[in-house]
Amino acid sequence: MKIGKAINLEVGAATRDAFGEALCELGKTNEQIVVIDGDVGNSTRTQYFGDQYPDRFFNLGIAESNMVSVASGLAAAGKDALVASFAAFLLCNAYDQIRMGVAFPRLNVKLVGSHSGISIGEDGPSQMAIEDLALATALPNMTVVVPADAPSAKAATRAIFQYQGPVYLRTGRPKVPVVYHEEGMLQAFQIGKANQLSEGRDVTIIACGLMVAAALEAAHTLRQEQITARVLDMHTIKPLDHAAIADAARTTGAIVTAEEHLLQGGLGAAVAQSVAVQRPVPIESAGIADQYAESGAADELLEKYGLMPADIVQAVHRVLRRKGV
Repeated sequence: MKIGKAINLEVGAATRDAFGEALCELGKTNEQIVVIDGDVGNSTRTQYFGDQYPDRFFNLGIAESNMVSVASGLAAAGKDALVASFAAFLLCNAYDQIRMGVAFPRLNVKLVGSHSGISIGEDGPSQMAIEDLALATALPNMTVVVPADAPSAKAATRAIFQYQGPVYLRTGRPKVPVVYHEEGMLQAFQIGKANQLSEGRDVTIIACGLMVAAALEAAHTLRQEQITARVLDMHTIKPLDHAAIADAARTTGAIVTAEEHLLQGGLGAAVAQSVAVQRPVPIESAGIADQYAESGAADELLEKYGLMPADIVQAVHRVLRRKGV
């Protein structure tokens, strides 16, 4: 992956791989964990858990609505239920069951959507979840987490099982740059609390998922132009860290958001709403416009649809003009 090369970030594992490894580790100490998959465990990486704990792993086939209903029943019986599939299948196909069977009764079900965004590449638009964050955050009682790299995905997996209530965890297919070192991440990751990755006084870049590495690369480019950017990893989209956003608005006076998701209903929309209520400042966004993508290589798609570090830099230039700099 091209993102992160300019600042020599090491390319690590995919967040789906890290999730699968962490889930398997948790199975050793938490015998209440049960995992349900839709015949894609080799892709979501829940198969790691299934190989180790076959009595607690259920492959229900390509039937996402049924999977969620079964998970709801297991959670109601006291189990720590996790259901996984491709994000587009899980959120779009089973939305009513998630709404009424998980969110409404506030059951302890963990939803894991793999293969999110357009970086799945050649699989094409039918499998690209670009509206999943909007769908998940719209649900009352639902917590929504989007880790940036493998270490944070492991930390997020551990954290969601310490949290009581419905959670949607978004993971990805491609290997991504390592933003965090494992030991530091263990101390830093907290649901609902953004992580500040760089200091800056001119603008704040708020990103999630693989766009965090892109934001760091953009900040590096901007420093060469004598523009300093604060970078926040907003790994929890809901509940949002309103305090970090308010401080960023007050301190830097301009914000750019970056996400591998539609501009409608995702991170940018949530940040804009928070800013409008707390401390209005100019905002620009790097994200997917009102369109579906196409099949192609991941890097080519990220470039075509405006999700590269250069696109974040351009958004910063736009917001600074509006700020009057």
